[in-house]
Amino acid sequence: MKRFVVTLILGCLLIPVLSVHADEGMWTFDNPPLKQWKERYNFEPSKEWLDRVRLASVKFPGASGVFVSPNGLIATNHHVASGFIGRLSSKERDLLKNGFYAPTQAEELKVPDGNVSILESYDNVTERVHIAASSATSDADSAAKRTAEIAAIEKDCPAALQCEVVSLYSGGEYWLYRFKRYTDVRLVMAPEEQAAFFGGDYDNFVYPRHDLDITFVRAYENDKPASTPNYLKWSATGAPEGEFIIASGYPGSTARLLTVAQLAYQRDVGNPLQEKVWKARRKALEDYSKRSAEAARQANSGMRSFANSLKRLEGQQNGLLNPRNFAKKEAEEKDLRDKLAAKPELNKQYAPAWDAIAKAYAGMPAKANQLAFSSLTSSRLATIAQQIVSYHIEVPKPNGQRYAEYRDARLSGFKSALLSPAPIYPEMDEAALTAWLTEARKVLGVNDPFIRAALGDAEPAEVVGRAVRETKLIDPAARRALLEGSAAAVASSTDPMITLARRVEPVIRALREWHEKNIAAIETANGTRIAQARFSVYGKSMPPDANGHLRLVYGTVKGYEEDTTLVPYKTTFFGLYDRNLSFDNKFPFDLPQRFMDRRDKIDLATPLNFVYTADTIGGNSGSPVINRRGEVVGLNFDSNNQKLSNRYWFIEDAEGSRAVGVHSAGIIEALRKIYDANELVNELIGK
Repeated sequence: MKRFVVTLILGCLLIPVLSVHADEGMWTFDNPPLKQWKERYNFEPSKEWLDRVRLASVKFPGASGVFVSPNGLIATNHHVASGFIGRLSSKERDLLKNGFYAPTQAEELKVPDGNVSILESYDNVTERVHIAASSATSDADSAAKRTAEIAAIEKDCPAALQCEVVSLYSGGEYWLYRFKRYTDVRLVMAPEEQAAFFGGDYDNFVYPRHDLDITFVRAYENDKPASTPNYLKWSATGAPEGEFIIASGYPGSTARLLTVAQLAYQRDVGNPLQEKVWKARRKALEDYSKRSAEAARQANSGMRSFANSLKRLEGQQNGLLNPRNFAKKEAEEKDLRDKLAAKPELNKQYAPAWDAIAKAYAGMPAKANQLAFSSLTSSRLATIAQQIVSYHIEVPKPNGQRYAEYRDARLSGFKSALLSPAPIYPEMDEAALTAWLTEARKVLGVNDPFIRAALGDAEPAEVVGRAVRETKLIDPAARRALLEGSAAAVASSTDPMITLARRVEPVIRALREWHEKNIAAIETANGTRIAQARFSVYGKSMPPDANGHLRLVYGTVKGYEEDTTLVPYKTTFFGLYDRNLSFDNKFPFDLPQRFMDRRDKIDLATPLNFVYTADTIGGNSGSPVINRRGEVVGLNFDSNNQKLSNRYWFIEDAEGSRAVGVHSAGIIEALRKIYDANELVNELIGK
């Protein structure tokens, strides 16, 4: 191992690095693009500047936010916080539809199972993980040893923090991330969803855009607003065109370092299958939503999420289907392998990795449908049942041999989510799971092991109807009793949702084990080898793929050309009302009544949304857009259509690829003039 490290360091020093395109990359805080910032923008942040940004950057479930006051106040997007808002809503009090504002802290609403976190600290544990796996006799043995070592590292964690070992560069590096969690989160302000998602799906991934996609929540500790000295100040004026900006957030995932074989699978099998799954689940919710206004309210968040995901997936798939784009990935892989071939010793060590991954993926299509459809996740109640059943199988095992989600370091968060008092809608659960099992039977066939276990000879409606209507799992106390009780009690439970989960558990477990042995273990072992080959050829000049953890992206505030016209860098309240009036105030271009009533009070020239060249992707929603002074000039919430395929490659500025944010000046204008939220504005601007 030590000899390899020396070889790698020498390789990094002697071999020219791969050039990175302007504004490209989702960079980790341990390796920020300081050289690019200095050369292109004359920006040299101090360590203190970077630490403050890191500690102010808030992780939401699947998204981002930012501390904007010393008293725990967090700014994010409405669509990021919509799950929180939904948990506080009911048929009688629809906060998503009508909005909410708490003028005082006493009126702020505690979110059931609301939690956010920040990246407190991090350490490189690559050598420890690699050494643990170095004595393995096979890829599967390597995976087992690696997993055991990661579990040991995570377990040795301060009690006040939550630890996770994060893989970067497909296993080329491992870092221990320590998170501080806030488990008391309260809603401060949210606009009406129609203001936050003005234009609906028609305007989604489109620019010019006119959305007030904002929400403010507050983190509490010991029943008091959390002390958050590392917050970012709010810019009342925002960023002008041409200004250098940085965004700090938690991008979901990119696939830019995958092999051509992996990308070909995504193009030919993975993405079309994902589309099929999401369309089936969306249709189930759409059908349910037609039953009543209350059903529509319950299903709205899920329908919107699937619509957003499908639109993004379409853009990503169109990128992969473009022969010119795919040829670039083939050329990149060829360049790396050709350079590796010039070094016989390294080539012998690393070259077989590409063939190993290709061989593994050749077996994926035959299993793809089973892996995708052998699932109960369309139902919250069924998912809870499955988690309880799996918990009692996994927890008795040694910590290093469990599924990752049941390791000691993660059990606190797991239990909190499982026992959450957040509302569950049984009728929607029943409709969604019935439709899912009907579709799964159609795809897999009546003799498939999962279908036989779930349904036997019965109809989906019969099995699901009884399971949902007779289960006790809607009560958190019933879940707690099963979770904290014995494995024997779960094994003998007659709760029909638990019995359904018990029947399908062996099938789902067998499929997971097949995937881990035949795909994941081979991917990780050989992905590590390819990462080491890339380091030896190019050094660490490229950022790792995004993986849901904290990253820095950067660029400039800038409009663009599209076809034969120019697109401005900003939109204004003038544009919002013009679009509303042009569609005669009809859905989805209607505005909440308070917007109509307050139109004469607003400075209509105030910027509302704006665009910039930063390299963002899903998960960056809610990320603070920051100027070089460390001030928040906006909140990232979307991108335009030109950018959708950036999961697989960086889209050049010349093609009009842009991220879209809510302008900080527009947020202040709306809070003051439309919502009378003067107390919130004063906290934001430090008065």
